[in-house]
Amino acid sequence: MIASDAKKSFFVKVKRQDSPEKNPYYEVFELPYKPNLNIISCLQAIASNPVTVDGKQSTPVVWDCSCLEEVCGACTMVMGGQVGQSCSTLVDELIERDGTGTKDNPITLEPMSKFPVVRDLFVDRSSMFANLKDIKGWVPIDGTHDLGAGPKEDPEAQELRYQLSRCMTCGCCLEACPQFSLEGNFVGAQVFGQTLYFNTHETGASLKEDRLDVMQQAGGISDCGNAQNCVEVCPKELPLVEAIAKIGRQTTVHSIKKFFTGKK
Repeated sequence: MIASDAKKSFFVKVKRQDSPEKNPYYEVFELPYKPNLNIISCLQAIASNPVTVDGKQSTPVVWDCSCLEEVCGACTMVMGGQVGQSCSTLVDELIERDGTGTKDNPITLEPMSKFPVVRDLFVDRSSMFANLKDIKGWVPIDGTHDLGAGPKEDPEAQELRYQLSRCMTCGCCLEACPQFSLEGNFVGAQVFGQTLYFNTHETGASLKEDRLDVMQQAGGISDCGNAQNCVEVCPKELPLVEAIAKIGRQTTVHSIKKFFTGKK
């Protein structure tokens, strides 16, 4: 926390990019300090007066957001070199953690590097949703008729599934993953977690083999290097290492069954 007799302002360095085709550049802004400011508040302050420390009239920074309460996952960006949610990351925390905020060492705000930049801090995360389609990330329903009370649930499986259901598709796990890249086909921890989520659902398990077929392919579970960066940065603290292990086992068993049955 900044002491009361400290400077009344702090500095933020933002990575700008006017379009996907343009080269990126940085701009530094001086902002008035207030306790408990989050990064979204900084961007809103810049939008209200987009003038750099050099006195240059700039434009409001473009970024993505929706809920502003760490539920939607849209406002993910790299702050001080660490990926996270800008709605729940406080300026005080960054200054205390990194010693930043000064003119010589400003707080840096950058877009995620593992996704195409649309503009400034706004990136295109559509590949994550496309991967969910590939694994059939839904619970199939035969029709609109009453399905009844449904099967009984194992409490432990239900607890695991609840944790995995909190995934926001924010991209933090992929940004931190050394195996995932903009050009590669590795799907990453988000897909492994959601594959386990739907495979442990009593109704969703009807598509389990289809999902495990995807896990067998290039870019699937065998490409995971088990760096475990994903679980370190996940804002929801999802059990991603457990998900990777269980999906690895399910995929191995699935492969053996296919080998001995001759199923394609």
